Amino acid sequence: MIKSKSNSILGIISFVCVIPPAASRSRFGCLNVDVNVVSVNIGRLVDLKNIAVPVGSSPPLQCRGCSAAVSQISDIQQDQGGSDWTCEFCSQHNRFDSSSSSSAPSMPSCDMLYLHEDTDGDYVNLEDLLVVFCVDISGSMCVTAEVEISNAVTTPVHVSRLQSIQDAIQRSLTFLLQTCPQGRVALVTFNDEVTVYGDGTGVPLMLKEWELMDFDFLKSQGQQFTCPRCVAESIDTLRCRVQEMREHGSTALGPAALVSVAMASRYSGSKVIICTDGLANTGLGYIDDACQSSSYFYRNLANEAAEKGVIVSVLTFEGTDCRLAEVGRLADRTGGRVNIVNINTVSSEIQSVLEDNVIATNVKATFLIAEGMYFKYEDHSHHKLVKEIGNVTEDLEITYQFGIKESSLQNFIQRDKVPFQLQLDFKTRDLQRATRILTLEKSVVPDSSLVKDSLNVAVLGVHCAQLTARLTMDGRVREAHREVLAQRELLQHMGERNQEEDVYENWINTMTVICDDLSSTPQSKSREGKKQSPGSTMKVLSDEVANVVYRFKRANSIMLKKQGQ
Repeated sequence: MIKSKSNSILGIISFVCVIPPAASRSRFGCLNVDVNVVSVNIGRLVDLKNIAVPVGSSPPLQCRGCSAAVSQISDIQQDQGGSDWTCEFCSQHNRFDSSSSSSAPSMPSCDMLYLHEDTDGDYVNLEDLLVVFCVDISGSMCVTAEVEISNAVTTPVHVSRLQSIQDAIQRSLTFLLQTCPQGRVALVTFNDEVTVYGDGTGVPLMLKEWELMDFDFLKSQGQQFTCPRCVAESIDTLRCRVQEMREHGSTALGPAALVSVAMASRYSGSKVIICTDGLANTGLGYIDDACQSSSYFYRNLANEAAEKGVIVSVLTFEGTDCRLAEVGRLADRTGGRVNIVNINTVSSEIQSVLEDNVIATNVKATFLIAEGMYFKYEDHSHHKLVKEIGNVTEDLEITYQFGIKESSLQNFIQRDKVPFQLQLDFKTRDLQRATRILTLEKSVVPDSSLVKDSLNVAVLGVHCAQLTARLTMDGRVREAHREVLAQRELLQHMGERNQEEDVYENWINTMTVICDDLSSTPQSKSREGKKQSPGSTMKVLSDEVANVVYRFKRANSIMLKKQGQ
């Protein structure tokens, strides 16, 4: 196993010990689970506002074999003609001439930031972002429910779903006026037509019939629509447009989402908030079990939004069937929220969405571990893993699980230390391209009993939530179910030993939900080793299960501390 050393960046990158597979089984009995997990707080690493790390003036020297960067732990042999470096990750020999070696820092830090000279655009005003409210006004939005009233009124009060959305948007406009008066707000509604109001001051754009089936046309209409004025200037007209909304017709969700994303893509860091209560049944994105075109549409639209730095959040009403597993792709890929709300909670949930700000876009993470190790549950068994993350908000955490190949086990037992490196490439909100590289070395401890009492329950809990959710969406439901049960048993065991009862209790309450939901799906009853396609998994997931799965894909340590999540 590998034991963590004291380091200032461990508050951002947390390691659980690396335990050889054989030792893991002997120490924890019949538990079929590994605890070789790394947790990385991406949100803190790409936030440059309060960063205090060395800034490199030129790109780092990198290995020609695996692209690992030279760091403080690298053994570089210099001579008059240049320098030699045998990569600590892949053992590749690298020769750098005097011109390239002179550009490297004399004492490379374990945490370096590199700012690229080129940017992807002109100056960007960080307050100049756009919030697009994309609202369902189909006939089903007239359904009413009783609202909670705090005063002594005894007569029940009922409001419709649309009325609750109207009230929530009015509250949001007040919030935005107070906190970001220079920001922009636009309104888009949809039923069997899509109506683009923008800031409400101009003539609305009506899109219908064949127009709702033309991807390029809808995209161009959103991009070319008059740029909304700041909310300080448009709030009165927006309030009127919101109050004028009425329910009727079907649900052209796909076309409305496309137009909204196209509008928001003008400003990196903008948001699209989709509020709906029905299945998309008109135009592009029409959800039909006999056709896979909707999956392609929402996946393609999500990728475009992420590329432009747009966050899409999807809010649906409880008791409805919106095929959240499909539509939720928009939020999952772009870093937005997926949630099921009711008339009493929709306002607070929209408020939470508005408070989620993009810190960086186009984020790509490259994680390197020593040759002979591998990343579990990935499509390959290499010691290098690259992930396209996209948009990042301040609370984003990701986890990795790794192990040691059986053929390399004896080699690692004999080693004193092993290296780890994380490379983050990203763009800031003002389009500054940057790269941050963190390198750590961990001491190898051959006996797991020396550190088993110091396992980080929070890291294991977050990892299990993210992993089981990802496996479920990939159609690997049996593996997800097995992982839940194994990790649940392990955390119960370790919680008792570490006396982290409050963390454990919060974790177990959360994981019980997904465990029970996974057990009830048809895939969980399929034969051992049979993998379902992601498309078939999407079709059988109820909105309630999909909601839990999407939230768990973006689980973080803060979530574990909240009761009942």
